[in-house]
Amino acid sequence: MTTLLKPAAVPANAKLGLIAPASYPPQGQIEGGVARLRSLGYVPQLAPHAQARGPLSFAGTPEQRLSDLYKVFMDPETAAIICLRGGYGSNYLLDKMDLNVLRAHPKVFVGYSDITGMQVVMLDRIGLPAFHGPMAAHDFSGADDVHLPSFQAALAGEMYSVGAAEGMKPLRRGPGNGVVRGTLYGGCLSILVEMLGTPFAPQTEGKLLFIEDVDTKPYQVDRLLWQMRHAGKFAGVTGIVFGEMLGCAGPGEQETLINSIMNALDGIDVPMAFGLRCGHVSHHGVTLTFGVQAELKVGGDPQLSLLEPAVQR
Repeated sequence: MTTLLKPAAVPANAKLGLIAPASYPPQGQIEGGVARLRSLGYVPQLAPHAQARGPLSFAGTPEQRLSDLYKVFMDPETAAIICLRGGYGSNYLLDKMDLNVLRAHPKVFVGYSDITGMQVVMLDRIGLPAFHGPMAAHDFSGADDVHLPSFQAALAGEMYSVGAAEGMKPLRRGPGNGVVRGTLYGGCLSILVEMLGTPFAPQTEGKLLFIEDVDTKPYQVDRLLWQMRHAGKFAGVTGIVFGEMLGCAGPGEQETLINSIMNALDGIDVPMAFGLRCGHVSHHGVTLTFGVQAELKVGGDPQLSLLEPAVQR
């Protein structure tokens, strides 16, 4: 990974550019998300094609979505960019993105799910930190879908920690005292695996990993982790934190999901935790910043601490 390119911190009354790089969200969610962001003191503004419909489930053509991306990054008044939703389709932008434009105008870029692909490319190639956090339509439109303390701390450049209160449970202590540090990195498991074998493959090796997904059956989680493992993507990792894995285990299947994870990662003796509500979550989705130094503790009450800001204060 290249040297971290930290954008400016985001003030409480900042202008936020809202874009839809993948699928389009329901109109009601857009309106609800915009209203919520305004109630928090931000000034959200939809990019010109943010409400485009089609082709297929995409929010406009690749050219329209890239045009919006460049517009919000280059706008000197826009302090941060928040994706409206994920879905599918941002992969069509990866080989077309002009990274020099983004490098010249670094901004906080927030999203998860399908947006993982864009964030991985931006982090690995130009060092732009990834803000794995709530999306404007999909999450801010809900009554309790956002963990505001971590979102606001991440944008402001304040240090923070998350742990049991945000769903984390110990999974494996690993050697020593169960405390490790490393560069926090990761995203949606399905997208990370989708990128393997392409020029955009994630550089997970040696990192402190956060992995999450949604509606993926236990055996499918096992298969995805198996593929990452045999692609060498767990080489030298310092620790692993799994998300809530929403919808990945039906009633009575939580133990099956955990066993599937442990089976796929058998022999990888590093501290591991499970259940952190970040990305696809049932409520109060946490914001994590990838590319910065972090510390994971799984001995006793688990805790993931961000040790440096992802923005310039």
